[in-house]
Parts: sequence; structure tokens; C-alpha cells
Amino acid sequence: MPFVKKKMFVKEKQKAFMYLINVLGYTQREAQRFISKGRVLVDGEEMMKTAGEIEGEFDFIFFEPITKGLVPAHVKEEFVLFDKPSGVLVHPQTKATPYSLIDELKYQFGRDANIAHRIDQETSGLVLCSRNKVSERELKIMFQERDMKKKYLALVHGHLKEEICVEAPLLRSKADTAIVRMVVHVHETGKASKTDFKPLEYFPGVDMTLVECAPLTGRQHQIRVHLFHVKHPIVGDPVYGQSEIDMVKFLDKVLTPQDRINKSGATRLLLHANELEFNLYNEDYHFHSKVDFLKEVRKSLGVELA
Repeated sequence: MPFVKKKMFVKEKQKAFMYLINVLGYTQREAQRFISKGRVLVDGEEMMKTAGEIEGEFDFIFFEPITKGLVPAHVKEEFVLFDKPSGVLVHPQTKATPYSLIDELKYQFGRDANIAHRIDQETSGLVLCSRNKVSERELKIMFQERDMKKKYLALVHGHLKEEICVEAPLLRSKADTAIVRMVVHVHETGKASKTDFKPLEYFPGVDMTLVECAPLTGRQHQIRVHLFHVKHPIVGDPVYGQSEIDMVKFLDKVLTPQDRINKSGATRLLLHANELEFNLYNEDYHFHSKVDFLKEVRKSLGVELA
């Protein structure tokens, strides 16, 4: 379990955040954030005031990373690149999440290593991570300023016959139910969003197209929503193109693999982060995923591509 609770003891009364800084080596920002999130407990009660004091015995909940032996695709002095398998979270959803990519990163490269961007749990492929606080800032700025060129591979329903550029603003749903709130949709009041799509190969036997996707903005679910918008939803998408009942079944993990194939076409979302291109400290980098995406596609479809 990555989050563990440990009993600690201090002789003299002091500010809790100062103890986390001086004894455990966290920064002031980290220490105060941990306290505000209720990770310091006195007599079993969460300390919520960042200026709260401790004396004697108290509990501290901290992140203790574990490893499942995921080998990085590339390791450099300032950053590391993982080829994330589908199904692995980038960050833990709750304190009870048993494993995520941040576990592997911090276990192998230390506390200061951090993930520079996110991809969905079911999306496989390249995830760029920093190895120190300085490179973390640089990499995150590159993603924010769109200086990071990304390309994905997706298998979509139908025959996409020619290259298209989709410019459709995206808005997160404000519906009452939690399930619908996770959905992003095209709406004129949404944030400007742009994606280029290029068909690579059509498989008439299953009426599906392998597509290269280049997002020019970085909105949540952008590729998935834009493809759904042009009536070529990604094969295996458990949200876009599905009923709310089936979305609930998926989230509750009661949708069987065969039901998933029947509803969406595959046992997983067939979207893969395939390329990253950027310049860091005056050096150009262009990485390609080493994963055979079509092999993963065949495994998930349950039928051969033809």
C-alpha cells in the first residue's frame, strides 16, 4: 500500500510543518499541503490548520512507493520516459489506490522525481517524467505552452478516408450526476481545441481505421471527444458513445470483457501515446514508443484485423 500511517514522537512542542521540514526533509509547500490534506493526526484527529502544533505522539500518513518492475523506456540525466501499459493509473485516485505510475517513478528515481503530464488510465504509451524540481518546472511549462509535440495512435470505428483537422471547443459537463460530470463535450462556450487526424490503414473486415492523432491543444479527453464528434469514436471507449447505464457498469467494474467488446468493440480503449518531440536545454529529443500497438489491438479486439 503506497500510503502508510506511521507513529512519530516529538519531545518539545513545535509547529507540525516545521517538523516535516526539519526532520523529514519536505519543503515548506509540501509540508503545509500534507497538513491541509489531513495527513497529520493528533489523538486520531486530522490536523487541518497548517500552523498547528504537535507534542508527544502523533501519526503521519505518507507516500511509500512500491515497484512492479516496470522498466523505463529511456533514462536521461534530467528526465525519464515510461511506456505505460493500459490500465495503470498515472497518479493514485485515493489513498487506497494500490499502485500507479508515480509509485514506479519515485521508487526508482527518488522523492523529487515527478510526472510532467497525464494520460488516461486506459490509454497506453509514453509518459514523460522529471527527475528533479528544476526539470519538472521546465517540462511542465513546455506542455502548458504547447512546445511539446505529441502524436497518438488510435483505432476508430468506421472508414476515415482522408486527413482532417477538427477545431471544436470542449466543455466539461455540469450535470448533477457524478458519472455525467466526467464527460467532456463539444460546446460553443468551451475552451478552444484543435486536433489533426491522419488515416494510416483501413481494415474493411472489421470496418475500423488506424489513425494518427496530433493534438495541438491539451484538453482533457480531447482526442476521444473530437473523434466521437466526427462520428469515428475510438474502439473500446467506455464513455463516449455509451449509455449512462453502461458507463456505470464500467466504473463499477461489473462490465465483463465480452460485454465490453459487444458494447464498444474492444476490452480496452485503443488509444496509444506513440511519439514525443521537444527541446530541453538546447538539445532536441524525438521519442517513439517501442510497443507494437497493432499487437495490442489484436489482443483487445478478440478477432483478427482484416
